[in-house]
Amino acid sequence: MSKLLYSVTMSADGFIAGPGGDMSWLAPHLGPNPQADDLAARTGALLVGNRTFRGDDPNKGTEKEGAFEGAWQGPHIVLTHHVPDTPVPGVEFLGSLPDAVAAAKAAADGKYVNVLGANVARQCLEAGLLDEVLTMVAPVLLGDGVRLFEHPGGTNVRLEQISVSHVPTATNIWYRVVS
Repeated sequence: MSKLLYSVTMSADGFIAGPGGDMSWLAPHLGPNPQADDLAARTGALLVGNRTFRGDDPNKGTEKEGAFEGAWQGPHIVLTHHVPDTPVPGVEFLGSLPDAVAAAKAAADGKYVNVLGANVARQCLEAGLLDEVLTMVAPVLLGDGVRLFEHPGGTNVRLEQISVSHVPTATNIWYRVVS
C-alpha cells in the first residue's frame, strides 16, 4: 500500500519558502544528496498543492525544472478548486482532499505518494492521512517566509525518528507520523 510522504527542504529556522513563497533561496543549497536522489525512484505519484503546481520551483526555466530537479516523471494529482480550462498532460485536478489522496495512492501503485506544498501537507496531517515526513535541513537562516508546518493556536503532532543522515548541503531527518 502506498504511503503519503511529505519531503521538503527547509532552512535551519524552519522555513520552506521565503517571503511571498519565494523559492529562489533554495537553489544554492541543492547538491548531491543520496537520500533525496533515491526518493525519486521510490515515488509513484505526486500530490501537489495548487500554489506549488503553479510555480514555486527554484529551478524554473532550467534543465532541472520539475520534481526532484527534473529527475522524476509521472502522475501529478493537484489539489485545487481552480481547475484550468486547458487539460495538462499527466496532471489530474481534484477539489477534495479525500479524492485527491485516493487518486494519488492508486496512481502510485505501491510506491510513495510525495506531497509537495505546505498547505496540502498540513491538510493531510490534520486529516490523519500523512504517514512520513522527510526534512532536509539546509544550513541557512531565512528569518521569514512559509513555515514547514503551521497550526494557529498550536498543536502537538508526535513524530518517531526513522533515520538521520548528513551531506554537506543538508541534514536529512526522516520521521514516521505517530497516530
